[in-house]
Amino acid sequence: MGAAQHQLPTTLPPTRLRERPLVRLLDALWRERWLGVSVAAGMAVLTGLLVGTTMPRAPATAGQALVLMLTGFVAGGIAGLAMRSRWAMVLAPVAHVAAFEVARLGTPGITVERIRFDSAYGLLAFILGRGLYGVIGLLPMLLGVAYGVALARRWSSQRQPPSSRLRHSAGRALGALATAGLIALVVLIAWPASTPPVRGTDGRPIAGSIATLERVRLGEHDQWIMIHAASADAPVLLYLSGGPGQSDLMFSRVFFEDLARDFVVVGWDQRGTGKSYAALDPAETLTLDQAVADTVELTNYLRARFDEQKIYLLGESWGSTLGVLAVQWHPELYHAFIGSGQMVSQRETDRRLYHDMLAYAERTGNVEMARTMRRYGEPPYADPLVYAYVMGYYEQLSPYTPPAAYLERGSAAGLVPWGMRGSEYSLIEKANVLRGLMDMFSVMYPQLQEIDFRRDVTRLDVPTYMLMGEHELAARSDLAHEWFAHLEAPHKQEFTFPDAGHSVVFEEFQAFHRIMTDIVVPETYQGG
Repeated sequence: MGAAQHQLPTTLPPTRLRERPLVRLLDALWRERWLGVSVAAGMAVLTGLLVGTTMPRAPATAGQALVLMLTGFVAGGIAGLAMRSRWAMVLAPVAHVAAFEVARLGTPGITVERIRFDSAYGLLAFILGRGLYGVIGLLPMLLGVAYGVALARRWSSQRQPPSSRLRHSAGRALGALATAGLIALVVLIAWPASTPPVRGTDGRPIAGSIATLERVRLGEHDQWIMIHAASADAPVLLYLSGGPGQSDLMFSRVFFEDLARDFVVVGWDQRGTGKSYAALDPAETLTLDQAVADTVELTNYLRARFDEQKIYLLGESWGSTLGVLAVQWHPELYHAFIGSGQMVSQRETDRRLYHDMLAYAERTGNVEMARTMRRYGEPPYADPLVYAYVMGYYEQLSPYTPPAAYLERGSAAGLVPWGMRGSEYSLIEKANVLRGLMDMFSVMYPQLQEIDFRRDVTRLDVPTYMLMGEHELAARSDLAHEWFAHLEAPHKQEFTFPDAGHSVVFEEFQAFHRIMTDIVVPETYQGG
């Protein structure tokens, strides 16, 4: 009763644990603090250099995201174990990020180049690039540090200051919550993408139909296509999305749902966009000629797969530029070309838009807008975000209400801007929809400045159809009409829609279906 009671240090490990070589080594690190700091910093720098060199846009795929999470967790664990201090939560991420940024210097793209907060688009680029990296790579690193510190204190032969039961319980609860959150994030990242089946008018899946997401090898890079068809025996229609850099998988699935009952409809995430974002690098090989070559290679893949001599080619906006060039290169591969939101000369369109913006600013008394545009001057612009600023005024330059059927179908399908909610994208690919739009645009758009179809494409040796909305920006439509009027082709026809703007093929999806089945196919299809 009278004997003094002494509290035993609960953090003291068993004798056999202290005698292990690893623990003796750690004891040496803990005695010489600078050694522990050096190991922690070295591991963080090493992993930063490794990731920055091998995955400069990490995470660009679900696989890269999982590797990055594991790398961060292990690096953090080693840092926490080596330092035996929560200060590793500062040192490890800072050293890792610094090394990562150095390793990927020179990688082109808005989301990976210099940090900018001078516009909403700059902030968005930061969130999509470095913000995403922070969540996927640095949060696991912080959790790893916490586990490493806890393990170090358990193994340490030095007496640790006692902590209150409440503080200890709170720490354990917080650690468990963070671990559960990390596991949930792993599950969400690994959750595979999918695309709904092709359904008949009764709403039931059509027997023998095709609804797939597939990886194909084009130009020595893995890229993704989506195929929807009620029958593999139908004519093949390849859709080229706009941008450059835009992914339209959900849009094309929703608005071409009826079309897929009569055609094999193929959507393609071009190199550097959406599901194909990881294929952007090396960016110096993503040239205009390579994009056209990829289109031709995909065309030949589809011809062979579906046993067709020719296919139909549909281009929207930038896709119409790509489509015209592909048809010019290899007219023998295509039944016909259909251009929607037809582009003729990006540079001349942008120059006219510049003057339209100044005129709009003067009409509306928008002094700040006029000052901003005059500061930018006439295009082309070295800064891609200037184009984003101009795009923000498209609706004001040509206001209109799209067709009711378009709005109703989009609402029923849960469409959001850029189609990011589509099941066709995994969690990382949803971010890639916007990252691709920014980064692929910044790589490809400067290469389009010398294009002018009025000079370069005066003849196409395939039947050519053009869809034009009356609410299209005059800077685009005037050039398209001028080019189309002088274009030589075996057959050409223009369709104009009073309630449509730029994305005619989606906004007038019902009319487009009728045009294809009632006019284009009877005039051009010669069977497989």
